[in-house]
Amino acid sequence: MTSLAAESNAAAEAGIVASAGPTPRTLKKRRKRPRFWINLVALVFSVVWIFPVYWMINTAFKPRTELLTVDPLFVPKHPTLHNFDVAINDTTFFTNLKNSVIVVFAAIIFAVILALFASAALSRFRFRGRRTIMVLILVVQMLPGAALLIPQFLIFNQANLLNNYFGLILAYVAAVLPFSIWVMRGFFVAIPVEVEEAAWMDGASTWRTLRSILFPLVLPGVISTSIFGFITAWNDYIVAYTFMKDSSKYTLPVWLNSFSTPTGGTDFGGQMAASVLFALPVVVFFLIIQRNLVAGMSAGAVKG
Repeated sequence: MTSLAAESNAAAEAGIVASAGPTPRTLKKRRKRPRFWINLVALVFSVVWIFPVYWMINTAFKPRTELLTVDPLFVPKHPTLHNFDVAINDTTFFTNLKNSVIVVFAAIIFAVILALFASAALSRFRFRGRRTIMVLILVVQMLPGAALLIPQFLIFNQANLLNNYFGLILAYVAAVLPFSIWVMRGFFVAIPVEVEEAAWMDGASTWRTLRSILFPLVLPGVISTSIFGFITAWNDYIVAYTFMKDSSKYTLPVWLNSFSTPTGGTDFGGQMAASVLFALPVVVFFLIIQRNLVAGMSAGAVKG
């Protein structure tokens, strides 16, 4: 009797344990539930972000009769390239395009060069006030651009830097430099000091060590900051509109505000077509740099 009771108790306990533990199918269902909701939220956010781009492209191909209909047209009934013809044949399009190219690429070059040397100094050299400088750079980066616009305007006005390319280039360099220094400093810090010491033991000077060893290893940081600087300067409207008084020196974002109908309204078709043309260089630039960015990160990981 005692053995039978013990066996029954053991069987009962085993049954309780077996019933308490979840089955593999139950575990699989539990894992799928949070993943489903995460994917659903990501899909909703993707639609919210992509829809304005789709609507811009959709409007760019609409004739004027389909722009302001009561029922929105998600696909043009009579697609046309007339809006692109209006944008490209605008008298100031190529002039403003040239202005944007000059200002943006000059700002990127200056910002990357300054950020390279500044981040190398802040990460490799020990000097008094280094931490204070890093804190000040972080504080400047945290300030909104609108808060700095009026002080910059007053300073540039006293220095006679308004309404010329050099002043606008300096404004863009100042806007992207703090972020560029922080990003590149992270790449420099990640490089072991032994790499430099080995170069010095081989007789390399400080400049040659920077040029031949450190700078190639921080190439992913250079590319990342170039992308950030390009997008920031290319998309800027308020600084270019505030600093430039001559319409012949406007950049493309300011040019986008010039589309109007003969009755004084906004030419939405021409404006959206111009916006598509305006966004193309950013997309092409990012696609080209993205491939180099992946290759540079892989090379930096191997060399480091």
